[in-house]
Formats: sequence, structure tokens, C-alpha cells
Amino acid sequence: MSAASSSGSSTPTSLTPPTSVPPSPELKALRLQDVTEEAKQEAAKVKAEANKAFINHHFNEAADLYTKAIELNPLDATLWCNRAYTRIKLEEHGYGLSDASAAIELDPKYAKAYYRRATCYLQTLKYKQAIADFKKLIQLEPGNQLVRTQLDSTQKMVRKTEFEKAIEMEEEKNAVERCLEMIAEGACDLDKTYDGPKLPTDDNGTYSISRDFIHKMIEYFKSGKTLPRRYVWEIVIAAHNAFIKEESMVTVNLEEGVDCDVIGDVHGQFYDMLHLFELTGEPSEKHCLLMNGDLVDRGSWSIEVILTALAWKWLYPNRMFINRGNHETREMNRTYGFEGEAKHKHGEQTYKLFAHVFTTMPLATLIQATKKPSGLWSNAILSPEGKKRYFVVHGGLFSKDGVTLDDIRKLERFGRQPGQEGLMYTDGPFCGIGEGVGIAFGPDVTKRWCEANGVTGVIRSHEVRQDGYAIEHNGLCTTVFSAPNYVDQTGNKGAFIRIDESGNQKYTQFDAKPHPPMKPMAYASSGMASLLS
Repeated sequence: MSAASSSGSSTPTSLTPPTSVPPSPELKALRLQDVTEEAKQEAAKVKAEANKAFINHHFNEAADLYTKAIELNPLDATLWCNRAYTRIKLEEHGYGLSDASAAIELDPKYAKAYYRRATCYLQTLKYKQAIADFKKLIQLEPGNQLVRTQLDSTQKMVRKTEFEKAIEMEEEKNAVERCLEMIAEGACDLDKTYDGPKLPTDDNGTYSISRDFIHKMIEYFKSGKTLPRRYVWEIVIAAHNAFIKEESMVTVNLEEGVDCDVIGDVHGQFYDMLHLFELTGEPSEKHCLLMNGDLVDRGSWSIEVILTALAWKWLYPNRMFINRGNHETREMNRTYGFEGEAKHKHGEQTYKLFAHVFTTMPLATLIQATKKPSGLWSNAILSPEGKKRYFVVHGGLFSKDGVTLDDIRKLERFGRQPGQEGLMYTDGPFCGIGEGVGIAFGPDVTKRWCEANGVTGVIRSHEVRQDGYAIEHNGLCTTVFSAPNYVDQTGNKGAFIRIDESGNQKYTQFDAKPHPPMKPMAYASSGMASLLS
């Protein structure tokens, strides 16, 4: 399908196979003589094809080819290491970790494999394990200054994280309360020299928001300028006030003439998001947007992305919906750039405000059709009322059976930083560890859960898909990813899904747009940006 094209098919079929497969043959069961010379030569040919695919940024194809080569010659450590690097590019860090460990088992002195594994540990916030691998790598290559620098930055990151956690425990008031106090005390008045777009005010000086302001704010951002801190606080606090009125699972009923576009990860790619909004259209009384988490981090315009989304939430609280992703969390923000960006552009207290408001975002959304489907959908799983509905969540399903929609609605979320599994983290839809943050779920789990809850399908994000979306689990699970050419190097398309009042789905793909010359993760913790290369 070409860029910015769409398919209105109401019977989804699988577009792309899983980018990862279960682990290859068990190493312990194999000996050198078990691999024939013919197999080794064939594996070398496939490896060359895989290397070419990798160089051309065809990472899904490269992963499949390295897998084929490993099946031919599972005792070649370079194949496992190369597949680990491919999986890192696809953000399948759990698989990458497994592959790098296999390479190390085959060759305990393979320096590059330790580097790949350390990268996976860093990406999944397992700093102490990363430090151990960096130290081993320095033993193997004492003159490697890049690794020494990364070891030093990782050790500093651990100390900083431990210190900040201790400080956070001492703070009693949440950041919203503190910001409101500062506003009341006159500590956050609007700078009189500010000449950018103006928020509307009433006779009492209370701020409101308008579509005209949002349009002018976007143009202001495109000119490279930032809003004054007071306006940022007003937007974020107004969105907070909308979020706290919502349950942990929001229900969106698509009345006649109303549709909803589901948007996957955007990750601070502001200029791509603007193009995306041109395709979706802005939220309105007849049109909903649902952003399915991971608005921030990695891309270097995360502030512009999140403020635009929150501004629309303020203007249309019942038409603009935002699920929390695993990057709307403190630990991820410390590592992947949003904390640094927020502090750089708007100061420490503003970052604390964002961090608290992220905890008030809903965790999932249930999109419900209000019209019954046609006979073509007689085999679809329907709600008790005989209508289609979709469960939209950032990561996927759950580490335990028996979770109901009502259980999700009642989850306590305010002020809480999540663990490393659950709604925001699940790495489906493959069996085994996916991105490495959390768990995986397979088609049997999806079918069982959908049938038990009367859900037509699960829509999740969290992982790159080369086509921007992929329909998996026999049509019951769709992954949508909306950051094209992710971090300026993956070459994938972006996509979004439109759902109408009958529950029909339409898929639209789009390509990346040019942006000003700033690299991804420009505000990330020292040493982390280099892991993109």
C-alpha cells in the first residue's frame, strides 16, 4: 500500500508475519560436528543477504534471514549477535538480550556480543546488569574509550536515579498542588514581554482555550519557539482536571455519524504528528482521536507533541482521548530524553508537573459501536448487546487470566509509577519476551480474553511495525505504530486506524516528513543517544 493510502476492508487479514520467532535450536544439544560444511556455507550465503537487508534498513527481513542462517548453523556466534542487533533496531530488546546471551555462550570472549547485551539491559533499565557487561567488555578491550564513557555515564545514571527516588519520597504535595500554590503566590505570572499566541481569558482573568489558540501555538512551535511557563502549566493542569474525571478504562460510544481514529506511538516526532493530524483531521463533535500512549521520549520535540495533545484534551475533553504508555513514566523519561527536554525548555517544576499528570492518564479505552454489524461479521466476537467493540491499550493483555473490563475500570492509578509488566508494558503479540519490558501474550490468550469479555478485538501499540500496522492473532489483535521512520533510521511507515459507528475499521499509512536538523534523543541521558547508532 502506498504512502498516505488507505484500505477500507472490514475483514482484516495478516499483513506481515511476526518480526521475531521463538528461539532457535538449543545450543547445549548441539556439537560442532552436528553442523555440516554444506550447512555452514549455506548459512554464510544467507548471512550475506541478511547483512544487505540490514544495511538497507529492512530490519524485519534481516531478522527473518538471520533466523534462517541460525537454523542452518546455530553454532556461529556472529549470527546470534547480528540478529541481536537487528532486534535492537526493532526495539525487541528481550529477544535481543536472549540472542546476545546465546552469542556469549558460544564465544565468551566475543566483545561485540557483550556490547549488544549491555545495550539491551540499558534499554530495559537494567542498569546494574549493563554495568557488569561494560566492565567485562573493558577487560576484553582495555583501550575502548567509548565503552569506558558509557560505563561512567551508566554508573552516574544509577546514582542519580537513587538520589531522585529518595528526594521524591520526601515530597508530600503532588506537583499540581504545588504549581497551583505558586500561581496563587504570583510565582508564575505571564512574562509581560511575551508576544506569542495568547490564551483567552474571562473578566476574572481565568484562562480558557480555543481552536484558534491551538493553531497559533502549533505555528509558534514550528518557528522554534517555546510557550511561557504559565501557559504550559495552564494547559497541563486543565488536561489533568479532565483526566481525573475519567476511569482507568474510558468507554467511548460511537454514536451515529461519529468515528474515532486510533493513533499509536508518536515518540516526540512533532512534524510527523502534524502530518498525521492532517490525515486524521482535528478532534470535533463528530470525530474522536485516541492517542494510545508513548507520546514522549526519543524524539526531540516531545514537549511540542505532548502540549499539542493536552491542548486538544482541554478543548475537547470528550473527543480527545489519551492512554498512558510505558514512556509516560519517570524511569523512562529519565533515560530517553523527556525529563531533560522538559527541564531544558520549562524548568524542574514543570517536569514534576508532567510526571504527576502522566499518572492520571487512563490506562485503556473501550471503543463501542452503537450500530449492529452486518451479516458478514456473524463470526465476530460481539458485546452482550450484539455490537462490536475494541479494547485499546498501549502494551497488551495481562500476566494472569480472569481479568475483566470492570477490573480494569477500577484500577487505582493516580500518583503511581508502574512496575515492569501489565497494561502499558506487555510485549505481544508473540510468545516469549518481546521488548524486554514485561511479558508477552499469544493468540490463545487473546482469543480467550476477548470471548470472556465480549470484545471484538484488541488494538495495541508499543512496538514498531514496518507497515505501520499489523493484524495478528487471527484478526483479534492489531498493532498500530504512528512514528514513521522511527528515530530517523528504521524506515517504517506510520499508520492509524479509523473505527466508525458500526465498528468497521479502516487503515491508513503515511510516510515520515522532514524536520529541522536535530537528532533523536538530543536531551537524553549522557551516553544513551549513542546507542541509536
